Amino acid sequence: MQVKYLDLPRQFFGVNRRPEFDALFGAAQFILGPQVEEFEKRFAALHRVPYAVGVGSGTDALIIALKILGIGPGDEVITAPNSFIASAGAAVAVGARPTFADVAADYNIDPRKLEAAITPRTKAIIPVHLTGNPARMDAIMPIARKHNLAVVEDACQAVGASLDGKMVGSFGIGCFSLHPLKNLNVCGDGGMITTASSEVCEAAKLLRNHGLVNRNESAVFGLCSRLDTVQAQIGLFGLDALDGITAARIAHARLYDELLAPLAPHIVLPPRAPDAVQVFHTYVVQAERRDALMAFLADHGVETKIHYPIPIHLHKAAAHLGHKAGSFPVAEEQARRIVTLPVNQYVTDEQVRYVAATIAQFYHC
Repeated sequence: MQVKYLDLPRQFFGVNRRPEFDALFGAAQFILGPQVEEFEKRFAALHRVPYAVGVGSGTDALIIALKILGIGPGDEVITAPNSFIASAGAAVAVGARPTFADVAADYNIDPRKLEAAITPRTKAIIPVHLTGNPARMDAIMPIARKHNLAVVEDACQAVGASLDGKMVGSFGIGCFSLHPLKNLNVCGDGGMITTASSEVCEAAKLLRNHGLVNRNESAVFGLCSRLDTVQAQIGLFGLDALDGITAARIAHARLYDELLAPLAPHIVLPPRAPDAVQVFHTYVVQAERRDALMAFLADHGVETKIHYPIPIHLHKAAAHLGHKAGSFPVAEEQARRIVTLPVNQYVTDEQVRYVAATIAQFYHC
């Protein structure tokens, strides 16, 4: 049996044949056309906030959010060391210094270690809702309020996730990616900023479009980071399908949990918080002899990935920050053991059972 990690051709098959594109290309409003505003309104409604602003990528969303907050040289921004490089790179892009707090068993930043990472220079926290699992915002937000810190949520993997009924992207300034690999995706790069603040919304609209208040006048120096109208239309198609995509991924994850739980301690499942709705952008477990397991699965037709094999603080790009192996031991140990199994919406229950059975075969269970 072949089990693909993703099936991008199937995901996008026929999208360019939709009649909506005839109207879009006929109008030729490729930059900030009406589909962008419609997509923003529906995205905001999904996350139960008044405002959403489409931008060029999830990374740009983070950078623009930090710029709005006035964060720059001399400031520090705390984030998780096990995320994609962009979580820390956004802080570097505005001239700030990324710092880190280690993570917990759920792969998200550990609130118990967060306060110790705060210094007089700390201006913001970027919690990452990794794997589509909400970070413990119920513990993070009180810490942020206590120390007067801004919160920028890296929700790039977590569209539609929630904690105790509150949607990610509604705790602080929310930043989402619409990359083709995401649960809600476009056919290229794209991102979204969510906020309850009209001031943040207007600032984001300025910064994404060169600071222009009209065709000829600029109020501030900004970026060229607009969500293309074509991508917004594809995002609208994705919103129509998102409930089904999310339900399928959650169902596959539950089946994996059921089938893999008996394989402990060879396979370790992350804790599942009862008050969290996880959307499973990725399904990540820890595995004994991880690399050998991945090779065995590949030999049996199962494609797997690692998200992410190198913690941010150990990248060459982060050498100037002065960290070394052992600086964040939980994230580092997880990086040696984690493996991501196929959980996409096109996977079948039969394929999930095959993956689990193949893992059991590897461990002779």
